[in-house]
Amino acid sequence: MTSAMLPPAPSGGPVDDTSIDDKELLAAKTTGGGFWRDVFRRMRRNPSAWVGGAIIALLVLVAVLAPWLAPYGPTELPGQRYITPTHIPGPGEIPEFPLGLDRFGGDVLSKLIWGARATLIIGVVSTAIGLIGGMILGFLCGMFGGWVDTLIMRIVDILLSVPSLLLAVSIAAILGQTQASLMIAIGVAQVPVFARLLRASMLQQRNADYVLSAQTLGLGRGKITMSHVLPNAVGPVIVQGTLSLATAVIEAAALSYLGLGGDVPQTAEWGRMLTYAQLELAVAPWLAFLPGICITVTALGFTLFGEALREAMDPRTRAR
Repeated sequence: MTSAMLPPAPSGGPVDDTSIDDKELLAAKTTGGGFWRDVFRRMRRNPSAWVGGAIIALLVLVAVLAPWLAPYGPTELPGQRYITPTHIPGPGEIPEFPLGLDRFGGDVLSKLIWGARATLIIGVVSTAIGLIGGMILGFLCGMFGGWVDTLIMRIVDILLSVPSLLLAVSIAAILGQTQASLMIAIGVAQVPVFARLLRASMLQQRNADYVLSAQTLGLGRGKITMSHVLPNAVGPVIVQGTLSLATAVIEAAALSYLGLGGDVPQTAEWGRMLTYAQLELAVAPWLAFLPGICITVTALGFTLFGEALREAMDPRTRAR
């Protein structure tokens, strides 16, 4: 049996110096869903993705099952009779309350479980507000350019000149001490980041070869933007959205710690728990340690997952 021979490469033709990673990325993008299949394949090989995904899955599970997992409601105070001016029962002292009580007589375990739901809602909703608002502004800049781009970017530059936490504090103070104002404040503070990121990504995609080819075929600017530029430009925005969830969790805890997360002391939210724990550090330090650990682990989970997603979507920087 004779084996088929491949034709030799033309001696005078151009040399393809595209790297293997670039070829893989280009092939994946041209096959539609193949790009995302490749992303998921890479994430399955990344230990950070597994650790971050496990933390996020645990948080979601606890938040969804809070009514069944928590021994008491978010505002119940079942241990008031055990509280004295000089003593707060700690973990293991009373079997009925395995993680102890707070100053008001609330079950710390129940507060932590309900706090997972509050933290998840605040993080997701505030990030969604920032993501949607930023994408609208970034899309307008990348779509129209010119004076529209200049005007929006100057407004974004003004917002970026103010530290995000300070901007969120100002907005929350104006809107009032409610959980809704907390989510709006954090979301608005994230809008400039998403706007600049999508604008830069769209401007980069507008110079790509496939856009020039579409223009040569006579496709309009709107068709090219919606069908080609925008779908290929949202990848970095999705990654930033995942990373911003960690920032939203930390900022929500910071604003609640400053007293802007609600006017009810018994609120089952991790940042709010830290607010009142500082008054009891001498006699009940666990009241600060436990919610602090929950905030840290949650932020770590979103950060690890976001970094793994960023590496998976960019073959040139993925872990080898």
